[in-house]
Amino acid sequence: MAPSSATGQAFTELTPVSFLRRAAAVFADRPAVIDGEFRCTYAELWERAQRLAGLLAQQGVQPGDRVCVLAPNTHLTLEAHYGVPLAGAVLVALNTRLSAGEIGYILEHSGARLVLVDNELLPLLDNALGELDELGERPGVITSDDYDRLIADAPRHHVEVTDERGLLAINYTSGTTGRPKGVMYHHRGAYLNALAMAFHTKMDTATRYLWTLPMFHTNGWCFPWAVTAAGGVHHCLRKVDPVVIWRALAYAGVTHLCAAPTVLTMLADHPDAVALTHPVQVFAGGAPPRPALLARVTELGLDVTHFYGLTETFGNALLCVRQPEWEGLDPDERAGQVARQGIANIVGEPARVVDRAGNEVPADGRSIGEILLRGNNVMLGYYRDEKATADATAGAWFRTGDLAVRHPDGYAEIRDRAKDVIISGGENITSVEVENALTAHPEVADAAVVAGPHDVWGEVPIAFVTHRPGGSVGEQELIEFVRSRLARFKAPQRVHFGRLPTTSTGKLQKNLLRERAHELSVGGNSGTP
Repeated sequence: MAPSSATGQAFTELTPVSFLRRAAAVFADRPAVIDGEFRCTYAELWERAQRLAGLLAQQGVQPGDRVCVLAPNTHLTLEAHYGVPLAGAVLVALNTRLSAGEIGYILEHSGARLVLVDNELLPLLDNALGELDELGERPGVITSDDYDRLIADAPRHHVEVTDERGLLAINYTSGTTGRPKGVMYHHRGAYLNALAMAFHTKMDTATRYLWTLPMFHTNGWCFPWAVTAAGGVHHCLRKVDPVVIWRALAYAGVTHLCAAPTVLTMLADHPDAVALTHPVQVFAGGAPPRPALLARVTELGLDVTHFYGLTETFGNALLCVRQPEWEGLDPDERAGQVARQGIANIVGEPARVVDRAGNEVPADGRSIGEILLRGNNVMLGYYRDEKATADATAGAWFRTGDLAVRHPDGYAEIRDRAKDVIISGGENITSVEVENALTAHPEVADAAVVAGPHDVWGEVPIAFVTHRPGGSVGEQELIEFVRSRLARFKAPQRVHFGRLPTTSTGKLQKNLLRERAHELSVGGNSGTP
């Protein structure tokens, strides 16, 4: 039956901005933001967001214009997630760890009309603006020193969303090679994924969310909107500092945070680490967390759930929904279950894991295929890059480039990026499997395994390892340790110790390690690897 005209008139477009409008009415006097000495309620946050929209309009920002934010996790960045779309503009949250040249490229590629910048990052912005074509139009700039004064005097402004699939934000990838691509988010996807995050993390008005995850990274996995939807408190954090984080965990009542495995490792190995008296929900993303790391942080009271996603999927698309039956497993077995990437979140379509012919792989925990995703929480495409958009799709599905197996219970488990599989003597070796074996050693904090050239076997595993504080395990001992757990040919041929290189968002730069592995070729030993 076709909807009546009355029903059609009652329909409204979805947008995550609506969460703040509702919170201002329902949670008006409840605390919304804590940022150093700055405090505000939800009613005040809604007022400030509308006045930011008015300020942008005063500065000549029109609907559809791109507004960039270059700031740490402060109230300015949080308010921009509401004020920019309230002006009808498109939010471009800039990675504060990029070089001036990279930021200059994004400013130019996005066609930025205005930049909101934290004063500490003004020199970086000035250098980035110097990288722009001298004939190009320079964006306007508002600094954090002027921000509060300007929005206090600005009028309220609100541009209604007329198309929920309209452009809300552009998030530039921080890939390990090539120029960053601008991933286009729509209002509908952000709204639904924010609800999924609030649902899966069980947030409510008692939630105190610590901003350890950069808001510039896939719009903070949609948590700027999710926490507000729940009426929780945003605890802003200018930088990731283990001392400050442990203090917040122990004394500020923090209940939730998100973190990459590198941050979890940092927290677990810090001298201030102490078993908490209350559980803290932690949501880990990025590289698959090592079961050994999960076991360590669990002992400290950090209850970790693994999320999986990409910039192209509004952040988290899959998660490891824990089953009650797992609680009775021994700690190592339970950690192995929890480390899996799991199933689609509540607003996503079921993921596919397919072989090269596009057929579903058996759910046997062994057959490897590529993860394909689709649904409301997948990007519109890459901004001004139709070729890259076409290359990333297979029919109606988004190709992640991540290889996984599917277990009999339907849960997916990532085994590798397609480009990271090591082919040694015709045998496929997934780097994640070897890395998990390495990090099971009590003196290993983290490990990365890449392919190194070999005259006979083509490729062999080369490991790069970071010791835990006080750790001193050597190369041969670690190799034998892995051989005791995996097939002999999967053990690394060489082990190098030191800090692992990462991108500005904490993503491991395996491309740099592959280059180093080629320089450290193991040569032509004709024996069995």
